[in-house]
Amino acid sequence: MREREVLITRVFDAPRELVFRAWTDPEHLRHWFAPHGCEVEILSLDVRPGGEFRYGIRPPKGADCWCRGTYLEVTSPERIVYSIALTDEHGRFTDSVTAGKDPDWPAETVVTVTFAERAGKTEVTLHQNALESVAKRTGAYPSWLQMLDRLAEELRRHPQ
Repeated sequence: MREREVLITRVFDAPRELVFRAWTDPEHLRHWFAPHGCEVEILSLDVRPGGEFRYGIRPPKGADCWCRGTYLEVTSPERIVYSIALTDEHGRFTDSVTAGKDPDWPAETVVTVTFAERAGKTEVTLHQNALESVAKRTGAYPSWLQMLDRLAEELRRHPQ
């Protein structure tokens, strides 16, 4: 039996176009795209197929987490697919151990986010091709949950 990968579904009380924009606009992202207590620094963001992004997450204590990726698919306002890889602070790709992460965490994953209308609300489904057990052990899974909580707060604060 194959082990389960990361799969999270959350319903937001906001229109699909707004929720999609919150995933693609750096002004929205900087308010929610990091776990509680952390800050995100968006270094670059080119939201189109083949476009790249780079960011760093700064926790209150411990090492920063630097990432870089490529948008594989962007279908507004329905779906975003992107690769995401660990890097050093200069954007050079690295492995999980060198980045100070769990050795079982893959150096690169693919994240698929879908946005579905549900009676005036938006259902977001996030899939990451990493094992759920590893994501829970490393903190990646609870980080996604916290980020989605912060996204809900951002959507309440900025309903436009």
